Amino acid sequence: MDKPMSYLQKHPSITRDRVAKFLADGQWKDVNIHASLYEARASGSPAIELEMWSAPGQDRPTFEHAVKQEFAPIQVGHMFGPSWSTHWVRMKVQIPAEMEGKHVRLLFDPSCEALVWSDRGEPLQGITGDGGDNYHVDYTVTKKAKRDEHVRVLYLEVGCNGMFGNGGGLIGPPQEDRTFRLSTADLVVYNDNAWALYYDMEILAAMAKNLQDSPRGWQALVAANDIINEFSVGDQKSIKSALNISAKFFAAQGGQGNHQVYAIGNCHIDTAWLWPYDETKRKIARSWSTQLDYMERYPEYRFAASQAQQFEWLRTLYPSLFKRIQEKAKTGQFIPIGGTWIEMDCNIPSGESLARQFLLGQRFYKQHFGQTCDVFWLPDTFGYSSQLPQIVRLAGAKYFFTQKLSWNNINKFPHTTFQWAGLDGSSVLTHMAPANTYTAQVTVSDLINSVKQHKDVAYSNESLYLYGNGDGGGGPLEAMIERLDRIKDVDGLPRIKHAHPNEFYEHVEKTARDLVTWKGELYFELHRGTYTSQARTKQYNRQAELLLRDVEMLSVVAQSVAHGFAYPAAELDRVWKLVCLNQFHDVIPGSSIEMVYRDSDKIYEDVVNSGKALMESAMTSLFSHVAAESVSKATGVLFVNTTAWPRSDVVAVPGLQGPGVQQIRERDNAALVVAATVPGCGMSVADVTNGSADIEAVPVTAFKDSKGNVVLENIFVTAKISPRGHLVSLWDRREERELVPKGCAANVFRLHDDVPLFWDAWDIEIYNQEKYTELEGTNVRIVDEGPLLASVFVEVAISENSVLRQWISLGATTPRLDFDCSVDWHENRKCLKVAFAWDIHSDVATYETQFGIVQRPTHRNTTWDMAKFEVCGHKFADLSEHGYGVALLNDCKYGFSTLGNVMSMSLLRAPKAPDANCDMGHHSFRYAIYPHKGAFGEASVVREAYQFNVPLVQLPVDATSSADFSIMPFFTLSGDSSVVLDTVKAAEDNSSQVVVRMYEAYGGHARVKLSTKLRVTRAQLTNILEEHVEDAKLVVLGSKRSVDLAFKPFEVKTVKFQVKA
Repeated sequence: MDKPMSYLQKHPSITRDRVAKFLADGQWKDVNIHASLYEARASGSPAIELEMWSAPGQDRPTFEHAVKQEFAPIQVGHMFGPSWSTHWVRMKVQIPAEMEGKHVRLLFDPSCEALVWSDRGEPLQGITGDGGDNYHVDYTVTKKAKRDEHVRVLYLEVGCNGMFGNGGGLIGPPQEDRTFRLSTADLVVYNDNAWALYYDMEILAAMAKNLQDSPRGWQALVAANDIINEFSVGDQKSIKSALNISAKFFAAQGGQGNHQVYAIGNCHIDTAWLWPYDETKRKIARSWSTQLDYMERYPEYRFAASQAQQFEWLRTLYPSLFKRIQEKAKTGQFIPIGGTWIEMDCNIPSGESLARQFLLGQRFYKQHFGQTCDVFWLPDTFGYSSQLPQIVRLAGAKYFFTQKLSWNNINKFPHTTFQWAGLDGSSVLTHMAPANTYTAQVTVSDLINSVKQHKDVAYSNESLYLYGNGDGGGGPLEAMIERLDRIKDVDGLPRIKHAHPNEFYEHVEKTARDLVTWKGELYFELHRGTYTSQARTKQYNRQAELLLRDVEMLSVVAQSVAHGFAYPAAELDRVWKLVCLNQFHDVIPGSSIEMVYRDSDKIYEDVVNSGKALMESAMTSLFSHVAAESVSKATGVLFVNTTAWPRSDVVAVPGLQGPGVQQIRERDNAALVVAATVPGCGMSVADVTNGSADIEAVPVTAFKDSKGNVVLENIFVTAKISPRGHLVSLWDRREERELVPKGCAANVFRLHDDVPLFWDAWDIEIYNQEKYTELEGTNVRIVDEGPLLASVFVEVAISENSVLRQWISLGATTPRLDFDCSVDWHENRKCLKVAFAWDIHSDVATYETQFGIVQRPTHRNTTWDMAKFEVCGHKFADLSEHGYGVALLNDCKYGFSTLGNVMSMSLLRAPKAPDANCDMGHHSFRYAIYPHKGAFGEASVVREAYQFNVPLVQLPVDATSSADFSIMPFFTLSGDSSVVLDTVKAAEDNSSQVVVRMYEAYGGHARVKLSTKLRVTRAQLTNILEEHVEDAKLVVLGSKRSVDLAFKPFEVKTVKFQVKA
């Protein structure tokens, strides 16, 4: 009888469902392919015997400690817990005789994460339990069992957290009492042919589904249907016959003109997120040990891992595993990539912080792997600074990979492969994987999307494809590699191959034509709340960055002039690594769980305490011979200016006494002293034995006018604060100009509803601007009346649970109006902003970014303009028209919005996931208004913002003994004022060499002379890695050495001086 004809072309959906049921691990698993996947299985004694020791609390003990403890028997079904606890399982394995000659695997599913150890303390492989796409619970016990197998002993370190921590849902706060069931502990033998058929059928089913209207889709459906007809449970011959059917299908190859996909395995381990740093250290070992096993089994397999910090943790905690990785790096299978210390946020860190990320990262890779990285690898961060292309280039890299812009929620980014040009014009070849993910699963749909979603395929017919379980680690699974092998060159799909990312970029460089260029920042149209969430972390970061800046500069000077002082290179290296660690793209943005911020707070406290100690050490070495015995006995104050321009400030000195002290500040009883014209990178002494030190300060006054407004007035401005605490007038006395429009106000607090669509700590949505309440102040009163400082106190009831107290101050030496805030914040999904209406008309506002500025629209003409309703800025935002402007300065805030003539700054948020207590509690911060003649490019906003953030270093001294004392300035910068001297440090490899980093801040060509009193014998221009670029002409004139430097717009330059000992 003839074989019945198939009519599947008349019922394709039914056949596709039939194929899906054949693969499903569910209702039909006793009669489908799953019934044939295992040849043998053994569980319980004597095959497997289990004992366990539980570590106390949340301890994560070492292998050496754990194995010495007393273990007690457990069985399958045991419940591990609670959340974050660690349990060590000792397993005795006796392979049954019937498994002789077979490849024997252990299936161990603790429903959480685990690491398999040998009895000698060698980490072997990671385990991820509890099902899902991340499921990986098999470990090879032996590839070929012997007749008389001895009892083997394995240890399994069980960590009570899932791949994504312990939260409810994806981003919910951790549940502290979770338990995890040991569901499986079996020895099994795979039926290799059945598994091969399973992988074949996965591809056929996917092609039949995704290519429904093509001949190859029909052919895949026919082949899959024929295989099911051929297959019989338990019949090995039927499986082999079925494999012949699939082999015939896969033998048809694609054409040479097909799109080429370059596949690279990765696991993108978030350095902290829904789990703490200490758990990440174990995730690294679990994930990377697993990948090393795959490299042995699949010689063509390639795996990339970034973040030098993670390699450093591995080197310290798992040295044998690190050595294995070094060996695989030599073969090209394990690829260290990225070039940075961690995958950092690119919004909040300063320009120097970004430079240090590359300096630390590239040096680590060079030291431990023999080469630096060509690719800046940053798949997952929340926006990309316009200075990154220049920084990447200066760090020795030339390519950039990301994909996060595919998440944009308003506009779709228009390019896939393109040249990205930064502020200064530097460009990097950039690619965003068109599969729109960095955790792809090697699916047919992903490959199809790699072509369909490639926006530049007309110019470059190739793409990168990052696959493997990620965020929480894990990486590629065996099934992914098997699927990739089947589709590497099959008709109907793009070609795909294992490759080093460099191979992709180099080929694009050689073959791509007419690639477009995108100029400026890559603004991410999502996660705008990360400019504000976890305010304390952002404040700590700013403090640490600027503290270490001062420490490095003063330490360089101390080493040069103070006998016996040694530059603290090792300690500065340690604390800079800690600062860079906390700049990870889920830590500093504010999107991690609460326990991460408990850890980061401790890290910052360590950094700040160390920085202050180093500062004290340098200052003591420089000035101990003039220092006062105590502040109460001081007759003067020595001020050190670490900025490169002269400045005059009213400075608060706690505890200072003396007849020359003209004013005591009311709120903290600090003495106020005028630091008059302190030279750049120099010092001066204020004598408080008489009033002469304050001779340059024309008094400031405070009084009430007839309308009940408090008036603060100096020679520069007159500010009026209404009984509601609003700034209702700011009059520039020199320009005779009112800055607050009639009927409007500035310093208006607004409490916005802040309920995003999903990503709680991450997002401020556009509708956030529509619903808010304007808050009014009470108890407005004068607290300081001059002559050096005039202040008014305002209290603002935010709600029944939250209150803000503010001191608005005007000093005698500046037009800058300062606002010091103290907030007790206890809200639920609210955002506190402060708004300023100005009589200024401009289509753009200017914001500080790393090593420069970025201008953004103040209107909403297009969707691209509208999307920038909340943007990131650093120390200032400025609104200027021709001839005049106003800058909004701050000491720790990053979220801004300017619409028309109204500028606002985001101060605090109150999201409830993943940290249920995000930002709850007390906060102190400062901001200021700086009115200026001239548009932004003509004003000294950059300098004023530095001065607001970088206070003069002060030391109580004996004024008499220090009257003629001067050892500085050790550096001077003359010429165009647009160039900023940002960093002075010792060189990484030689503390007798001094590195000076500068940048052009306004966007124009500039020429400056950098001079130093150091005994310099040679000057050279270097990159960020402090590698020689070219010699600089050194001019010697008396005791000064100088170099002339020409800057292009927004250019960053690094000069290295060789100093004579």
